[in-house]
Amino acid sequence: MTGPTQEFWQERFASGTIPWDRGEPNPQLAQWIAAGTLAPGSRVIVPGCGQGWEVAALAAAGMDVTGIDFTPGALAMCQQLLKRDGTQAQLVDADVLHWLPDAPVDAVFEQTCLCALYPDFWTRYAAQLHAWLKPGGKLLALFMQAPRPESELGFIEGPPYHCDISAMRALFPAMLWDWPKPPYPRVDNTRIERTELAVTLVRK
Repeated sequence: MTGPTQEFWQERFASGTIPWDRGEPNPQLAQWIAAGTLAPGSRVIVPGCGQGWEVAALAAAGMDVTGIDFTPGALAMCQQLLKRDGTQAQLVDADVLHWLPDAPVDAVFEQTCLCALYPDFWTRYAAQLHAWLKPGGKLLALFMQAPRPESELGFIEGPPYHCDISAMRALFPAMLWDWPKPPYPRVDNTRIERTELAVTLVRK
């Protein structure tokens, strides 16, 4: 497999080397919930759920949540967090490039899964996200902004891999997705000195 392997991620969760983890849910999630972008009772998938802050927050807000990860250490941490908070969610040990839900869902919260995948797999992943969602379903995306000087020379550096907005427009084309007009909210992660662009896409 090109790019990070399951063993790569397991080593990081087992050792606690997860510098991207805020120790709390992404602040943009609370804004989406408060704005009614996500309604209680919605079926929501969180791919690459990691430690599970967003899984727990969505469950606490009354969502029917499925967290997916193929790293045992991440799923164990997520389960502990759910138990601590007294919330429930379905946790699935699976590869996001191959797994499918039993039925299309209302929303997908995409935070750090895309930028953790080697770009060769992005097209496959985008097709998966489209298949997971029902028509009119929402992809709540936080596109990681991680440009590096090496990129100007053609090197692909990561993770996290830079989710350039022009590349995202090609990956999630307007023939399949409704895009909101920019500018898009910027969400800072000071722990890794990176910024995410918050974009809500609607599946056609």
